[in-house]
Amino acid sequence: MIQTGISTIDVMNSIARGQKIPLFSAAGLPHNEIAAQICRQAGLVKRLEKSENLLEGGEEDNFAIVFAAMGVNMETAQFFKRDFEENGSMERVTLFLNLANDPTIERIITPRIALTTAEYLAYECGKHVLVILTDMSSYADALREVSAAREEVPGRRGYPGYMYTDLATIYERAGRIEGRTGSITQIPILTMPNDEGQIYIDRQLHNRQIYPPINVLPSLSRLMKSAIGEGMTRKDHSDVSNQLYANYAIGKDVQAMKAVVGEEALSSEDLLYLEFLDKFERKFVAQGAYDTRNIFQSLDLAWTLLRIFPRELLHRIPAKTLDLFYSRDAAN
Repeated sequence: MIQTGISTIDVMNSIARGQKIPLFSAAGLPHNEIAAQICRQAGLVKRLEKSENLLEGGEEDNFAIVFAAMGVNMETAQFFKRDFEENGSMERVTLFLNLANDPTIERIITPRIALTTAEYLAYECGKHVLVILTDMSSYADALREVSAAREEVPGRRGYPGYMYTDLATIYERAGRIEGRTGSITQIPILTMPNDEGQIYIDRQLHNRQIYPPINVLPSLSRLMKSAIGEGMTRKDHSDVSNQLYANYAIGKDVQAMKAVVGEEALSSEDLLYLEFLDKFERKFVAQGAYDTRNIFQSLDLAWTLLRIFPRELLHRIPAKTLDLFYSRDAAN
């Protein structure tokens, strides 16, 4: 899998090599900061051999990043360039910057040049390449501008009718090729007009000063199961993720019920879910912009939170996995 160093992505929305998984944001949300953080921290989780050391793991060296920014202002462009240079990311990042005042046609060819570079690194040099494309909404606006200049019949919201076909020529260049060792993984970033939303940046979390404000409930990685588990991350990964989802969802329901009936009417079990909800958002979802956690640290943190509950309430985790992990380092 591709490790981003962000717990909510690595544990609950794990990214497989060769996958494409969009990050949905909106105006005013910190998608640029999250993109820069992924560039600083991203790497490959080494495939593990069977070992008694459950924390054994590391990163592989044949990894590269291609970063393409489209339609950004000068301040944002300088932010990316300065961040990559100051944190040493530039050594493995190929950077393409298209400014808002650059010609529209450059905005249309920027992601294609970036992906051609990624294909060379992946299929000729044997590297596993992470491609970050931001902001694809600016790319779609450029398509609309060219279409209007050509006086084509507009579709919904003025975008050309062939826009989705055109986007497919970009997104479908992610993947792996039989006989080649490299892969191309895509994280396109889109700013949606109505905060719509795979990895979903949430305005309510942002307003509560939680960074990165990733809402795990509507987020989804469809290829997660192919990239996690024994030999790739850890045997408890899938079960822990499922239990976190379940407990967080129940905690949200209890929070809504509390607003109606008051805290005094809640059971002791309900109060446990409220405690978990608060600690999950403050300790697991929230992490500093320069705080990198590898997948094993994130899983251990998840277990620390799950130990809030008695063992019998962890219904999504098999007994054998609980025997192995539930009491481990509980005193810490």
